[in-house]
Amino acid sequence: MPNVLISVSNKDGLIEFATTLAYLGWEFIASGGSANALRDAGLTVSDVADVTNSPEMLGGRVKTLHPKIHGGILARATPEDKAELAAHQIPQIDLVVCNLYPFQETVSKPEVTFAEAIEHIDIGGVTLLRAAAKNFTRVIVICDPADYNNIAEDLKMHGSLSQNQRAKLARKAFNHVAQYDIHISNYLSKDSTLTDTGLTALSNTPSELPPMLKMDLVKVQEMRYGENPHQEAALYATDNNVGPLGGVLLQGKPLSYNNLLDIDAAWRAAQSFEEVSVVIVKHLSPCGLASANTLGEAFPLALASDPVSAFGGVIAVNRTFGESIAQKLGDLFVEAIAAPAFSERAREILASRKNCRLLEIDPTGLAGLELRSIAGGVLVQQRDYGDPTDATWEVVTKREPTAEETAALKFAWKASQHVKSNAIVLANGMATVGIGGGLPSRVDAVKLAVAKAGDKAKGAVLASDAFFPFSDGPEAAAAAGVTAIIQPGGSVRDKETIEAMNRLNVAMIFTGVRHFRH
Repeated sequence: MPNVLISVSNKDGLIEFATTLAYLGWEFIASGGSANALRDAGLTVSDVADVTNSPEMLGGRVKTLHPKIHGGILARATPEDKAELAAHQIPQIDLVVCNLYPFQETVSKPEVTFAEAIEHIDIGGVTLLRAAAKNFTRVIVICDPADYNNIAEDLKMHGSLSQNQRAKLARKAFNHVAQYDIHISNYLSKDSTLTDTGLTALSNTPSELPPMLKMDLVKVQEMRYGENPHQEAALYATDNNVGPLGGVLLQGKPLSYNNLLDIDAAWRAAQSFEEVSVVIVKHLSPCGLASANTLGEAFPLALASDPVSAFGGVIAVNRTFGESIAQKLGDLFVEAIAAPAFSERAREILASRKNCRLLEIDPTGLAGLELRSIAGGVLVQQRDYGDPTDATWEVVTKREPTAEETAALKFAWKASQHVKSNAIVLANGMATVGIGGGLPSRVDAVKLAVAKAGDKAKGAVLASDAFFPFSDGPEAAAAAGVTAIIQPGGSVRDKETIEAMNRLNVAMIFTGVRHFRH
């Protein structure tokens, strides 16, 4: 009779699977809680301790680490190995069902202690999986309860699994172990020191960047292509149980590579505003941002910023996408809409837009670190959440901005942080009227923003993500009718720019903070 060794932390689906194995004539070896669960279901089980003739030790830390277990798993299907098993009275093990202590779930709890985390580092289970996966040509290894049903059906129909199936399960087991070790390593790699009570930060502001960054990513979506049809692409995520960007695709065909980039940019921008806000993005650059009392009021303002570029773009909002804004989309072609939620009425209205994807995203799920690949490595940085709390703004011109200009400057300053540098944003009230970004020359970015704004540049304010190296940019803005400017300052020619603005009666604020977005 074939033997199955069972040692699982997650017992979902176990009894149903084990019942099928028992019907097919398999005999069970199990440890601890797994053995108890099988017995409670009326199945006959041999304890690991009965096979090894050794008791569980050290409070359960040592159970399956024994030659009579691992010999039975690692033995090859050769006469020599079979004879050696027989000589030592070691049962051959043909199937290993094992999943590991929930280390990641444990350490994600804010109240978890260091001692609790350490006790959730699995040793025996990892060794069982590695041994079975190494010997996959003879031994079947299962680490995921989601595989129980398919494997049970194959065993019922064929009595065994093909070598391709075994290899696939072995790869899955090795990946499971690798991901598990990454979580442990990352937990222990924090900027911390070990004391009698556990891990304590070395300083009051420990670094969020570990000395080694280990990735735990799972392919969750194959794509038709990448940025262009000749490029292969796929989406990898930290959790294979959630949809793109950690959300749920409610409507439309799968999101493309370019869709995901655009939605990510729009979503980040929308979530940076506390006010009710709408962001329209095309090719990774915002072409319209607006805040208002409702999304229905904000959308026309955002669209008016650049209605030509908005065609074929994506929209992100930071409130429930409701009937009012859904109706105001008019005949605008939109690739995708991202929102924390969609009302039932809005979904009914949008259902006719078969090619418009609706993505519902949890607003609390923004990543704290940003990664970008370069030749030979990866650049990692903390996400730009806006100005640091200790940042101070300074009015550097003789004329101070009015209350209305100040409100518009605050909005434009935040909006500029989401535009590709060199970034220039013209705003009137709480809405953009012209955006220039992604240009190597800052004065050209000003000219583009002014051209996009047209007559709406008169009375508008301007935000620049970095300092003006010369006064030509602010002078071009003033000539178009801009009345107030906000920028970081810090150029060696700041004095010239300030003098020019004083001469032109344009108010200007220095923030002391730069917001490049390359």
